Amino acid sequence: MINLSSSVRLLAGRSCAALATALIPLTLTLALVRIGSAADLGLVLACELVPMLLLLPVAGVAADRLPPRCVVFAADLVRAAAQFAIAAELFSGQARIPVLAVLSAVTGAAVAFGTPAVRTLVVAVIAEPERLRVNARLGIAQGLAGVAAPAVAGGLALTAGAGWAFLLTGALFLASAATLGRIAAPLAPPAPRTASGTTAERPATASGTTAERPATASGTTAERPATAEPRMAAELREGWAEIRRHPWFLGNVLAHGVWHLASGLLLTLGPLIAVRDLGGETSWVLITQVGTAGMLLGVYAAGRLPVRRPLVVVAVGAALYALPLLAFALRLPVPVIALAQFAAMAGLGALSPLWETELQRRVPREKLGRVGSCDTLISFAARPLGLALAVPLAAPAGAGLPLAVAAVLVAAANLAVLLLPGVASADSGRPARAGRSRSKA
Repeated sequence: MINLSSSVRLLAGRSCAALATALIPLTLTLALVRIGSAADLGLVLACELVPMLLLLPVAGVAADRLPPRCVVFAADLVRAAAQFAIAAELFSGQARIPVLAVLSAVTGAAVAFGTPAVRTLVVAVIAEPERLRVNARLGIAQGLAGVAAPAVAGGLALTAGAGWAFLLTGALFLASAATLGRIAAPLAPPAPRTASGTTAERPATASGTTAERPATASGTTAERPATAEPRMAAELREGWAEIRRHPWFLGNVLAHGVWHLASGLLLTLGPLIAVRDLGGETSWVLITQVGTAGMLLGVYAAGRLPVRRPLVVVAVGAALYALPLLAFALRLPVPVIALAQFAAMAGLGALSPLWETELQRRVPREKLGRVGSCDTLISFAARPLGLALAVPLAAPAGAGLPLAVAAVLVAAANLAVLLLPGVASADSGRPARAGRSRSKA
């Protein structure tokens, strides 16, 4: 059994944060199309993305060295404040694009710090046998948030104004922060590890107390001599060393980057093909809704079916994304494309909780933030790159060729992961050593 209070609070808080996060780009778009130009929209969205990407490695260090509950709490509060400030700017009637850009950058920075800390928070709160089910529930909440966000953002923006949508977004982040108050998570960061993997302690005195650093003649505490390498650089190098120690992780992250890139291509070229060759906008809406149903089914099944080789399911699930890419490239009938989309999204739905759970199980908790931030960085960067490259790649030979090439690359990259050591075995990789859950079994 898991600590119901902590797990329910975690799920409620992450659900609020997921809906708020999904609302931000949609609401920004609806607001800026009325008060600015396409260039203004691109600038504001880029101001959110760029700090997020640049700060993710540093955020991974913070997730490993600071209490995860405090990091997530602070990130939620900062995001709430930024959304309330954007709402005030819109209510003023004279919204300034530079101000919106700065507030978007603040939001992106907060997202960067909050994302890797959520992984370590799950490890701190949820016992290992229950993590897959909890991760599946978090995946369902995120999927439902993605479905609900367009209706909520559009409805509020059209009936009451975009400012009210930002007020709702800020309130959701506040609600998320409020749920963290009584989560049973350790308040201290994990203790540093020595080269042998044991916890480094300060020497004890003869009375059994912990030895303090010696005082100087003036009575102040003597500082340790500075190391030749800055602390942050050393932490980042340690994280990279941990990533290289897990070939299964690095191979999967690069393969996932390929399908994220391909998804950017499909999200741009798919609607164009649907409108021109498959009967119009209705066909695209139908295909995406069928895909959403598949994703929710995949997430639900992942938390309930016995899976002995999770990374095999992860690799195959990601490779299934080649199906809709190829179906669109060949202009197959809409029902066939919808079926391909359903299968692909079901695979990705199963992938998400299985991947998160394996990452939390195999990587030591004191390094999980840095390792996980690499995964997030590749995912966040690859899809916008695909969106940007789609039209230039399709211009010379049409939309079909880049989608067909992407289908081959997605299938090849993700199925090749099955050849890496530690992927096909039923129980490979060691569990995280530090930060055992305080939840009672």
